[in-house]
Formats: sequence, structure tokens, C-alpha cells
Amino acid sequence: MKLTEILYQNICSLSFEVFPPKADAAFESVKAAVEEIARLKPAFMSVTYGAGGGTSEYTLRIAEEIKERYTVPTLAHLTCVSSTKETVAEKIAAIKAAGIENIMALRGDIPPELAGTDRSGWAYHHAIDLIRELKESGADFCIGGACYPEIHVESTDQREDIRYLKEKTDAGCDFLTTQMFFDNNLFYNFLYKIREAGITVPIIPGIMPITNARQLARAIHLSGSFVPQRFKALVDRFGADDRAMMQAGIAYATDQIIDLYANGITNVHVYSMNKPEVAAGIQRNLSAILGK
Repeated sequence: MKLTEILYQNICSLSFEVFPPKADAAFESVKAAVEEIARLKPAFMSVTYGAGGGTSEYTLRIAEEIKERYTVPTLAHLTCVSSTKETVAEKIAAIKAAGIENIMALRGDIPPELAGTDRSGWAYHHAIDLIRELKESGADFCIGGACYPEIHVESTDQREDIRYLKEKTDAGCDFLTTQMFFDNNLFYNFLYKIREAGITVPIIPGIMPITNARQLARAIHLSGSFVPQRFKALVDRFGADDRAMMQAGIAYATDQIIDLYANGITNVHVYSMNKPEVAAGIQRNLSAILGK
């Protein structure tokens, strides 16, 4: 199922993101966690492309398992940075052969060992290069892209960000998913600005439940997200108690999602970090709203 069939329905939905293991030895434990999340029957599940040094070969394997065994629509991430045309073409062909209809087209992080090197000869420089190639492949994928309510870390200002975002949607991006944010007002302001710029595709807010204090520090380091004082107070109060922080983090994320639904947003994506208890806790809190 193409995700646009879900995103244009006027009903509240919840989806989850999972990621492949960082090492082959961890595959079975990751697979078990992913299966627990799949059993929740979310609107769809996305599988990242070797995030955090994961094994990208497992992305398609996990996505196909979710689709075939649990009949949950899947979104396979695909990155292009430092890749050759041949490698990307092989990946696209494999995704198509597996019957996956949805691709999250991303540039990806530049490998540390290639930082500062000459990139002029690279086949891909931005996500838009991959989006154009996907459209030209003739595979009829539903294509997603990333967006940043608080400015991409490499952009000079938000105006530049939105201009590039418009180019991505004009190139064929069917929907956009946001980077994590902890203050919904930032998302609402961003949504107003991109609609004013003529970006009309569905925008899925991405919510990251913070369930331990270490996770917050890493999230801020990677995304530069603004953290409201009320959330800082929550971490200061409960961060030293794992069980309490888990409960508080789930409650904060649930509160964000309810506010989004109440303000007309129908589709929310949760960065569940392969934690079935977090995914289940949030879905349980929203059961009546989601009709589950």
C-alpha cells in the first residue's frame, strides 16, 4: 500500500520507526523488537538505512518481513551520499522486487572518513538527486523526504531550507516527515511558512519519546532541537530514575501527539528506537482516539 492512501484519509493515525542492527550479532534481538512493534498494527512502519552505523543490508530484509508477515505497510529508507549510480540502481531494483512501494529518499550523513574530501565527482550531493532518479526509474514509488522545523544544521536560515524543500516536492516528493521537535509551536509555525511557500504535500510530524537522560543529550547533539523548560524540568526531576523517566517520557510524547491531533494533524510518526514498550505505551494512551 502506498502511504499517500493513508495520509490523505481524514482519520488519526500513528506510525513507528525502527532501525537495523549495528552488528550482525544483534540481528535476532532487533528483529524480535521490531516484530513486537509490528504486532501493534500501526498505520505504517519505516525502517532506517543503517542509522547510527547500522547494517544497511538489513533494511530491506526487515521491511519485507514487516510487510509480508504482519501486513503492515512499510517505508524503506534509502540514502545516496557517497554512493555510485550503480549501487543506488541495485538498491532501487531490490526494493521494487521485494514489493515495497514506499521509499524515504535521504542524502544521508557524510561518512567521517570522507569529511573534508573533494566531493565534486560524487554522483549525488543532495536528496533531490535521489528523488529525481526514483521518479525516472519508472518504478512508481511513493516517495518521502525529510524536513526540519528548526532549520537543517547545514542551512544558513529557514528561508533557504524552505526553498530547497519546495524544490524537493516539485521534483516528485509525495510527503515529508519532520525531524524530531519538543515544542509543537515550532511545528505549527513551520507548517504555516511552508504552506505559504506553496508546499502542499502531507507533512508528518516526527515525535521522539525521550525515556532516559542520556538519550536527550544525544538527540540534541544530532538535531540541535530546542528543548522547552517544562521538558528540561521533567528530565531534571525524573532522569535519575529509569522507570520514572520512561513513564514521564511516554506521557510527554503522548501530550505532544494529542495536541497535534487536536489541532488538525491526522498522521504522527514516532521515533520508537526499537523499544516495543515505548510504542505500546504511547498507542495505549491514544487507544480511544485511534479507535484501537
